[in-house]
Amino acid sequence: MAFPRLIDATCDDIRRALDDGLFSSLDLVRAYLKRIEEVNETVRAVTEVNPDACEIAGMLDEERARGIVRGPLHGVPILLKNNIATADNLNTTAGSTLLKGTRVPRDSTTAARLRATGAIILGKTNLTQWANYRSLNSPDGWSADGGQTLGAYHVNQDPSGSSSGSGVAVDLGLAAAAIGTETDGSIMGPAAKNGIVGIKPTVGLTSRDLVIPISEHQDSVGPMARCVRDAALLLGVLAGRDEFDMYTWEMGGVPDYVGACRDGLRGARLGVPFHLLDREGIEVEIEEFKKALGMLEDCGAVVVGCEFGASKRDIRGKEFQVFAADFVPGLEKYLSQLVYNPSGIRTLQDVRDLTRQSEQEAYPEMNTDRWDEALAQGWDNTDVEFGRVYGELMDMGNACLPRVLEELELDAVVLPTTIAPVWAAVVGAPIITVPLGHYPGDAVVRMENGLVDTGPGVPFGLSFLGRRWGEERLIGLAYGFEERTRVRGRSVERVVEPRGEVVREG
Repeated sequence: MAFPRLIDATCDDIRRALDDGLFSSLDLVRAYLKRIEEVNETVRAVTEVNPDACEIAGMLDEERARGIVRGPLHGVPILLKNNIATADNLNTTAGSTLLKGTRVPRDSTTAARLRATGAIILGKTNLTQWANYRSLNSPDGWSADGGQTLGAYHVNQDPSGSSSGSGVAVDLGLAAAAIGTETDGSIMGPAAKNGIVGIKPTVGLTSRDLVIPISEHQDSVGPMARCVRDAALLLGVLAGRDEFDMYTWEMGGVPDYVGACRDGLRGARLGVPFHLLDREGIEVEIEEFKKALGMLEDCGAVVVGCEFGASKRDIRGKEFQVFAADFVPGLEKYLSQLVYNPSGIRTLQDVRDLTRQSEQEAYPEMNTDRWDEALAQGWDNTDVEFGRVYGELMDMGNACLPRVLEELELDAVVLPTTIAPVWAAVVGAPIITVPLGHYPGDAVVRMENGLVDTGPGVPFGLSFLGRRWGEERLIGLAYGFEERTRVRGRSVERVVEPRGEVVREG
């Protein structure tokens, strides 16, 4: 059988090749490790690789030879964002040198579910340090532990954050797929800026057990993949109730997300908040988005104008108060579970003080303003003040996405990914981004930190936002859009591209 380049290969391609004996999981792991070796010094997408990956692959190959296949990811290498804990020889640091060498009592539920279905945890991916909850001046994709992650489409491309390494690694084919986390935009941004698919699930659909937190009210673990079907496959593995995360007990059973990968556009009612499209700096994305609306209508969808009842500025002010209230006790809870903690950190105050004292942590070049704000707030999510602020935040959030979905009987709201995440994040609703296009021409826009925000070839995405627990519907919409556009399949030159492919030994 013909096998595609690893930069294009899907999980289905890999599974068929393994089933047909085209190569083994050990061959595949070695190929991915070679690709990481080729490009990682430049893009810094991967913080470390699993030293046991080849041994695990060999064991899974032996199981396959005996007719034992654990699940759809048997022998398939997956990367994890470096705030998702594993009880193995990999570190879990959230990008901080203070967490190097720490050990957790068990695999996170995310890691355990992947292993149970046969996935090989190939390594950990870099991230904006502490999932972008430390500094106001830290570049996307920078961490003290992993350095500066860069996108592959332009020299010094901003990879977006905080799941930066996961986005870049999936784009470059450094693993079959990756897992990210999102509080507000941290899967959506890196997926869009690196030309891949990302799903931020309903808060409570996937467990946050032993994931270094920001906010229990908004954190979500989700898949990042090269196509909608792969993302749906991973979501089905990750989803489900978990004794370690009470939020997951709100859900019922796990739907057939792969089965939802059929064209859902005909007859769909899609809302567009046109008042949000008047934004400078993303004119190219807006233009392509409006063209996409015409295509959606041609496919039988009905586009309905709508207006949100609160401003992003007002929402963000309350949102960061909630983050601070959740982060202080949430971090303390995570640190209290460590079975080995060489830095001795137990509280946010400890983390802040040691970060400021460590040369490796690049203070004061990278400040600690988020932590300073959280510590100065003076109340957390057990305080009566939290109830008031969170209630106000929910009133504003519900006046936007949930209200228009209900009142206008919409299947989803659709937006350019650049401006989409907050509206789903604040109410714990799902969102999926699919590649929409690439920046043309030769105009380059640099950020104050010197990274390239937009430039020739840099990707951008389109997002579908839906009701809580409405992932099936969004997957059908995204799949229909992907099938008609095939943006990722277009030939776009990268400045970094690994050469190594799977070579079967012997």
